[in-house]
Amino acid sequence: MWGVHQRLAELWSLSKQRRLTAEEMSEFRICLDANLNKCWKVAALKNQSLIAHMTKDDDWQHDVCSQLEEVYVDFH
Repeated sequence: MWGVHQRLAELWSLSKQRRLTAEEMSEFRICLDANLNKCWKVAALKNQSLIAHMTKDDDWQHDVCSQLEEVYVDFH
Protein backbone atom coordinates (compact mmCIF):
# COMPACT_ATOMS: atom_id res chain seq x y z
CA MET A 1 0.00 0.00 0.00
CA TRP A 2 1.23 3.46 -0.84
CA GLY A 3 2.38 5.20 2.37
CA VAL A 4 0.06 8.13 1.72
CA HIS A 5 -2.95 5.81 1.65
CA GLN A 6 -1.86 4.16 4.87
CA ARG A 7 -1.63 7.52 6.61
CA LEU A 8 -4.91 8.64 5.08
CA ALA A 9 -6.59 5.51 6.48
CA GLU A 10 -5.03 6.12 9.91
CA LEU A 11 -6.22 9.71 10.00
CA TRP A 12 -9.71 8.76 8.79
CA SER A 13 -9.90 6.10 11.50
CA LEU A 14 -8.81 8.61 14.12
CA SER A 15 -11.41 11.10 12.90
CA LYS A 16 -14.11 8.51 13.62
CA GLN A 17 -12.99 8.39 17.27
CA ARG A 18 -12.18 12.03 17.95
CA ARG A 19 -11.69 15.40 16.34
CA LEU A 20 -8.38 15.62 14.47
CA THR A 21 -5.82 18.13 15.67
CA ALA A 22 -4.89 21.04 13.40
CA GLU A 23 -1.67 19.25 12.45
CA GLU A 24 -3.54 16.03 11.66
CA MET A 25 -6.09 17.94 9.56
CA SER A 26 -3.24 19.52 7.63
CA GLU A 27 -1.72 16.09 7.06
CA PHE A 28 -5.12 14.73 6.04
CA ARG A 29 -5.46 17.43 3.37
CA ILE A 30 -1.92 16.78 2.14
CA CYS A 31 -2.73 13.07 1.78
CA LEU A 32 -5.95 13.88 -0.08
CA ASP A 33 -4.05 16.19 -2.44
CA ALA A 34 -1.43 13.51 -3.07
CA ASN A 35 -4.18 10.99 -3.79
CA LEU A 36 -5.89 13.43 -6.16
CA ASN A 37 -2.63 14.04 -8.04
CA LYS A 38 -1.99 10.30 -8.40
CA CYS A 39 -5.55 9.73 -9.67
CA TRP A 40 -5.22 12.53 -12.23
CA LYS A 41 -1.84 11.18 -13.39
CA VAL A 42 -3.24 7.68 -13.86
CA ALA A 43 -6.31 9.02 -15.70
CA ALA A 44 -4.16 11.12 -18.03
CA LEU A 45 -1.87 8.18 -18.79
CA LYS A 46 -4.82 5.86 -19.47
CA ASN A 47 -6.27 8.45 -21.85
CA GLN A 48 -2.92 8.76 -23.62
CA SER A 49 -2.71 4.99 -23.89
CA LEU A 50 -6.15 4.87 -25.48
CA ILE A 51 -5.25 7.59 -27.97
CA ALA A 52 -1.98 5.83 -28.79
CA HIS A 53 -3.89 2.60 -29.37
CA MET A 54 -6.52 4.31 -31.53
CA THR A 55 -3.82 5.96 -33.65
CA LYS A 56 -1.83 2.72 -33.79
CA ASP A 57 1.23 4.43 -32.32
CA ASP A 58 2.79 1.38 -30.69
CA ASP A 59 5.95 3.13 -29.53
CA TRP A 60 3.94 5.82 -27.74
CA GLN A 61 1.62 3.24 -26.21
CA HIS A 62 4.56 1.19 -24.89
CA ASP A 63 6.06 4.33 -23.40
CA VAL A 64 2.78 5.27 -21.72
CA CYS A 65 2.30 1.73 -20.41
CA SER A 66 5.81 1.85 -18.93
CA GLN A 67 4.92 5.08 -17.18
CA LEU A 68 1.72 3.51 -15.84
CA GLU A 69 3.68 0.54 -14.52
CA GLU A 70 5.99 2.93 -12.67
CA VAL A 71 3.00 4.61 -11.04
CA TYR A 72 1.58 1.25 -9.95
CA VAL A 73 4.95 0.01 -8.66
CA ASP A 74 5.12 3.14 -6.50
CA PHE A 75 1.63 2.29 -5.27
CA HIS A 76 2.55 -1.12 -3.92
